[in-house]
Parts: sequence; C-alpha cells; structure tokens
Amino acid sequence: VQLQASGGGLVQAGGSLRLSCAVSGRTFSTYAMGWFRQAPGKEREFIAAISRSAVAEYYADSAKGRFTISRDNAKNTVYLQMDSLKPEDTAVYYCAAGAVTGGFTRSDYAYWGQGTQVTVSS
Repeated sequence: VQLQASGGGLVQAGGSLRLSCAVSGRTFSTYAMGWFRQAPGKEREFIAAISRSAVAEYYADSAKGRFTISRDNAKNTVYLQMDSLKPEDTAVYYCAAGAVTGGFTRSDYAYWGQGTQVTVSS
C-alpha cells in the first residue's frame, strides 16, 4: 500500500486548502484513514480520521468546526478540507491508513504518506 499526499502550499490566515491523499491498491475501502500533522520541533499529532465506509468522522479539538475529512472509495482517495486556517496550522500534513476505526495514535496506522507542507502566513 502506498500513499501520496498532495495539495499543500502557502496560504494567508483565514484561507482554505484541500489536501488529497491517493492510495494505491485495490483494498482502499478496507482501511480506516487518518490525517496527522507535525510542526517543527513538535510531536506528530492527530487531526482527523474517517471510517472505511465514511459513516463516521473523528476530529481533534483543534480541527473541529474548521476541517472536514472525507473519502471517495471509487477514487481511492481521502481528503482534508481545511478552512479558516491559522498560522498555528503550519505543519507537514501526513495521511495514514490502518485497521483501527477512529484511531488517533500513530500506532493505529500501518501505512503513511510522505507528507505535504502547509504554511499559513499571518
């Protein structure tokens, strides 16, 4: 299983970005998916997760009300829509695939993408 994240970039505070994560293989729908982020000098932190059939979504407090996770099993892709971005959202964002629905720790995910940089200017 390979994951390829994209969609990061530089945006002003208050702006929006949509991250995508394309997953190779025919078993995408069997994986729960998650997004994490890591800022310089900080631990990688959970942002959002979505169940295999997209019936359940889970968010960190920092993401609630501003970020939306979704997935398209026909396209083997998971998305993270980020609105009302803040400078503190600046980080490398990683997508991950695993067996645990709603997992919020790194150990819940077996496969990771390479990360995409998001920079929010004030």
